[in-house]
Amino acid sequence: MKLLSVAIPCYNSEAYMRHCIDSLLPGGDEVEILIVDDGSTKDRTAMIADEYEKNYPGICRAIHQENGGHGAAVNAGLKNATGIYFKVVDSDDWVDKASYMEILDTLRGFVYGEKTLDMLVSNFVYEKQGAKRKKVMHYRTALPQNELFDWDDVKVFMLGQYILMHSVIYRTELLKQCGLELPKHTFYVDNIFVYQPLPHVKTMYYLNVNFYRYFIGREDQSVNETIMIGRIDQQIRVTKLMLGYYDVTKIKQWKLRHYMVRYLEIMMTISSILAIKSESEENMEKKKELWQYLRKENFKLYLRLRWGFLGQGVNLPGKSGRKFPIAIYKMTQKFFGFN
Repeated sequence: MKLLSVAIPCYNSEAYMRHCIDSLLPGGDEVEILIVDDGSTKDRTAMIADEYEKNYPGICRAIHQENGGHGAAVNAGLKNATGIYFKVVDSDDWVDKASYMEILDTLRGFVYGEKTLDMLVSNFVYEKQGAKRKKVMHYRTALPQNELFDWDDVKVFMLGQYILMHSVIYRTELLKQCGLELPKHTFYVDNIFVYQPLPHVKTMYYLNVNFYRYFIGREDQSVNETIMIGRIDQQIRVTKLMLGYYDVTKIKQWKLRHYMVRYLEIMMTISSILAIKSESEENMEKKKELWQYLRKENFKLYLRLRWGFLGQGVNLPGKSGRKFPIAIYKMTQKFFGFN
């Protein structure tokens, strides 16, 4: 059995996937690298995946499937994972070697120790094209460092400071037991990957290292603002799915409840701001319908989100009211790393 399984969803990723895979190879035999070719047809992605499996037997595995989108690729990785822990690294991203070694040391300590770790959190770096100063998403103010802790020990998450897919490693069995299965042919499902398992997480550990390098800057990336507006229907779909997983108002652990409510708040805000930024009346109707959907499904949560600072800000009346959310938009940029 492997210590860590890393799934790399690949779709026509020939131009950059080698950099990603090569950054993970120093993990050696303790790590399995699951290269998921999600129906690539336009380049040599499938051949490169097979090449790594041939050259690094027992470490790299090539998984080929019909195109199902990012979520389907993550699902395939999880289904095939034999590692005790599971991580997703997108094919245009990479990891820092020194931090990687610390991550593996930490995981190894729990595997061979007496205590069970459900979720490991580390920092990630925005590797934005053209940026001289690289922004680091860290959790020093929110999480205890270098110790096992639970939700009672969590401190304060600042606005815009969230645990994203880039920063999390889950215990593989936990993901399988909570029934995690991401929707196919849908973007922005990384939010579901982080959000759905949270109530099942009992123990956490924060390692203050800049492990994950999150590349942003390509025009075809899903977090490009123009593309996000064009895919607003998928953003709304993911938001509705997240609203339906749990009645968060009934979660007894109040710090977990508070965190999950805030996560849903940012998802509602992003969907609303994309509609406003589009300057499309059709999208404004979709925004209105989303808030009505929440009102119908969970009135208590609706009141909390609609009359909170962000909810009020994105629902101001009239065209002049649409100007104020731009300030909120800058905060959400930190959450998603918009271009």
